[in-house]
Amino acid sequence: MEKRVIRSISRLMLAMAMTFVLPVSVSAQDYENTPVSISKEKIRVDGKVCYSHIVLERQTLFSISKAYNVSIEDIYRYNPSVKENGLKKNSILIIPCNDEPAVHVAEPEKAEVPAVQTQSDGTVHIVKWYEDLDVIADKYGVTVEAIMKANGLKGRKLTKRQKLIIPASSDIVVEETVTEEIPSTEEVDTPAEETEEAVQEEETENRWIFPDREVSVSLLLPLKATGSASSRNNMDFYSGVLLATYDMAKEGIKTELSVYDVADGNLPVTKERIENSDLVIGPISSGDLSRLFELAPDAKAVISPLDPRAEELVGTHENMIQAPVPHKLQYEDLAAWLKEDKMYSDKVIVITEKGARQNAAVDMMKAAIDSTGISYSPFSYSILEGRNVTEPLIRLMTDKGTNRFLIASESEAFVNDVVRNLNVLVHKKYDIVLYAPSKIRSFETIEAENFHNVNMHVSLGYYIDYSDKKVMDFIMKYRALFNTEPTQFAFQGYDIAGSFIRLHSRYGNRWPSKIGDHEMQMLQSTFDCLKTDDGGYINTGVRRIIYGNDWSVNKIR
Repeated sequence: MEKRVIRSISRLMLAMAMTFVLPVSVSAQDYENTPVSISKEKIRVDGKVCYSHIVLERQTLFSISKAYNVSIEDIYRYNPSVKENGLKKNSILIIPCNDEPAVHVAEPEKAEVPAVQTQSDGTVHIVKWYEDLDVIADKYGVTVEAIMKANGLKGRKLTKRQKLIIPASSDIVVEETVTEEIPSTEEVDTPAEETEEAVQEEETENRWIFPDREVSVSLLLPLKATGSASSRNNMDFYSGVLLATYDMAKEGIKTELSVYDVADGNLPVTKERIENSDLVIGPISSGDLSRLFELAPDAKAVISPLDPRAEELVGTHENMIQAPVPHKLQYEDLAAWLKEDKMYSDKVIVITEKGARQNAAVDMMKAAIDSTGISYSPFSYSILEGRNVTEPLIRLMTDKGTNRFLIASESEAFVNDVVRNLNVLVHKKYDIVLYAPSKIRSFETIEAENFHNVNMHVSLGYYIDYSDKKVMDFIMKYRALFNTEPTQFAFQGYDIAGSFIRLHSRYGNRWPSKIGDHEMQMLQSTFDCLKTDDGGYINTGVRRIIYGNDWSVNKIR
């Protein structure tokens, strides 16, 4: 099955609408109510601590209100669209935490400099890497001479992010030199050196090195298994890709998108098509990726979009990009983070489960902390001893600094017990910070309150900050186009397509050599790709979040 590309917005919208017309067989058991679990994510709305709850299929307002101990009217008050449009699957509800006091939050200082600032004597323009004086003068309808006069420029050379006063008209003469430059050694005509921050600023100008070149993309996903969870996830990913092409079309980036159904191990695509594509996204599984490389070994660039296990293929395929961050790198970042935070008076304690079976993840966590060279105290116990371990732990701890704990386990029952014991120690007034692998966020048996009490630090490959304006803009557009809420798979499709297609638009056919020059901060993922010695690229863009004692969840990287 091949669906040819959307060359206009109208065609794109039609394709998006057709995407979701799928027959789904439903059995009687599907109508059982879905239990409501208290969300681990908390945010502040107007100084009030609130939960951020994702609505699952067959959850009701009644069941949600009972689980959170709030009234339905409280839910309506914080979510007026629900009262108007009803409750929708995967929608995000803001639910007040009635047992928590209001918290005053100071407004953060805005570090970013706006692209354009208005002054009494004209406009301040920040130079982008692609701009020269002629472009800037034409943009504001003034002469080059007037800009040079207003800024005391002796020549036409500019540096990126240089501030220029733009006079109100070419007739205004500014006697005083007011040019302010941010130190830089880079010239305007060196786009290869540009940072992702500047890339994001440039997008508003719709200016690209290859504005007329169409990027050819092949998307390979298993779409056939109608009604299955994996199929729905893949359709969500596809929808995210479509929305990315929609947004990039408004920036002037043209995309030729060909979509192939690779369900059940089939590869209904020719060798010529793959090798003629500028970019191939998918397939999903490592097995299907291997078959793709056998079919088309000279593919220009192939992105592994979802499967962390596909990392094993990177070492032997120089044209492969592993988008999901490998678990090993997440553990290594967690250990490095602990080392960065540790002060001289702090104690580090690594907790393991006594008698636990051999586990690769646990082994990687132990190796990661050992590789840092940090001196730490090991502590191992079984869950049957859980009620009697606080006193032995206290003997390893300090009251002079911070006690930094790392749990080398992915057993939900054991991790739950450790977190419970650490909360007991917090109430005994010990200063505690917990460093934990990303899997802990999926454990339903651990109260979110306990994460905040122990000031939990987590390194992970995916994280969505729902307070971010770009995230909210994406959610609103996705709702409008697809009449549903975006899942993490929709975010991933949007992030991957938006980042790598933009790179090709910027650099043309040499874009793979530029992947490692950019750290791309997207909605859910960070793409910071590292070239392996003999193979392709691995994404090292780990995100860090902290569960604060004030009920905040903050992304710090």
